[in-house]
Amino acid sequence: MTDILILGAGLTGLSTALLLSRDGHRVTVVDRDPPPPPPGREWDEWQRPGVTQFRQAHFMLPFWHAQMRADLPEVLDRLAAAGARRISFAALLPPPVFDGGRPCDDRFDTLTARRPVLEAAFAAEAAHLDVRRGTAVAGLIARAGRVAGVRLADGAAMSADLVVDCMGRRSPLRAWLVAAGFPAPAQERDDAGFVYYGRHFEGAMPAVNAPLLQHHDSVSILTLPADNDTWSVGFVASTRDHALRALRDPECWAAALACYPTAAHWADGKPLTGVDVMAGLADQWRTVTTPGVVAVGDSACCTNPSLGRGAGIGLLHARTLRDYLRAPDGDFAARTAAVIEPLYRATYWFDHHRIAEIDADVAGVPYRPADPAWFGARALYGAALHDPEAARVNLAAGLLLQPPPPPLSPPPPTAPGPPGPRYPLAGPDRNALLAALSPPKVVGAGSSLFPTFPAPRFPTVEA
Repeated sequence: MTDILILGAGLTGLSTALLLSRDGHRVTVVDRDPPPPPPGREWDEWQRPGVTQFRQAHFMLPFWHAQMRADLPEVLDRLAAAGARRISFAALLPPPVFDGGRPCDDRFDTLTARRPVLEAAFAAEAAHLDVRRGTAVAGLIARAGRVAGVRLADGAAMSADLVVDCMGRRSPLRAWLVAAGFPAPAQERDDAGFVYYGRHFEGAMPAVNAPLLQHHDSVSILTLPADNDTWSVGFVASTRDHALRALRDPECWAAALACYPTAAHWADGKPLTGVDVMAGLADQWRTVTTPGVVAVGDSACCTNPSLGRGAGIGLLHARTLRDYLRAPDGDFAARTAAVIEPLYRATYWFDHHRIAEIDADVAGVPYRPADPAWFGARALYGAALHDPEAARVNLAAGLLLQPPPPPLSPPPPTAPGPPGPRYPLAGPDRNALLAALSPPKVVGAGSSLFPTFPAPRFPTVEA
């Protein structure tokens, strides 16, 4: 039995707490934000300033759901009772592609909800644990060459055999370690370059007639069912695309969405929000080796969230920590590298290519990296729209239900283009999108509205 202090009561923090407490560890969780309101009022009343994406679009993948079903089914029961929506990715396929279903299509099932509803279900299941909300941590306690606890903002101290950082992508752990006299963890960090313009709606659930993540010229669109007859819709664009900053305006946002036949009807509901903007995201891999502290989930590795993989990877990381504490072999950083890093690298691979492709669209130049795997993935995406077998292979790959491809290596500058159309779904080209946003101000590709196409980017490595 170990005294474990978990920093952060989000999805990964509470998942970790539940798993470790069931193994007999004495677990305490601290979080700086207030507790959830009474059931049914989470969306309207709960404020979580410590969670940047708390009001943003969320979707829980089958990869997460399968792990929850194996280890934390009680939380799924609470989510279902709170109105979470059951989704079968296979059943969402068009009838000719669904093709009557397959015996193993249940692997594509999940249960999803808005982030406040998700966190409230975890909080209710963890009600028997020592969870201290409204408690801010100010730094670490060092003793005998290891982390031995934390200092609270009110001057108090909390000791622990193990401190688990589940504070998310903006965790201050690296700075705290340096301030406590430990070496800074090695870190790779790369600006993801994405910005999100999202809205939530409620009403009659829209028909799904395209992938939930749709790729178009210079943007992607997320259309995500949620709990209690709500859903979210978001544009995913480049932070360097100044012209699309007009999407901050709800009227411009609606005019742009109306241009996409496979997504326009997702605005046929009652808006619950204006346009929520999220940017400043990074792809980050951090290796924590200081004794007495570990980082789990987004605190250790985070990527662009449009693929929805963060919760599933975070839960797998929590399970990895549980298994490591059952049988410590080597160090946890090595275990993390073996289990989690391949998923991070595969996700970063997609991020790198997709943002470069979007930036190329904005600049009006072809995106032709010498990486055949990218063109293979784009061809599979197109084939999945009409071929039943390709659709299931594409789902399994995108939903992390099969091993990821090898890590990305820097490609040569150019290569031949992919076969078939780059964007097989109906939608406007770049000029038509800009015209919908602001008809009197549409200008040519030489305008300052079109930023310079950046050179290929790879992460910096910090000692």
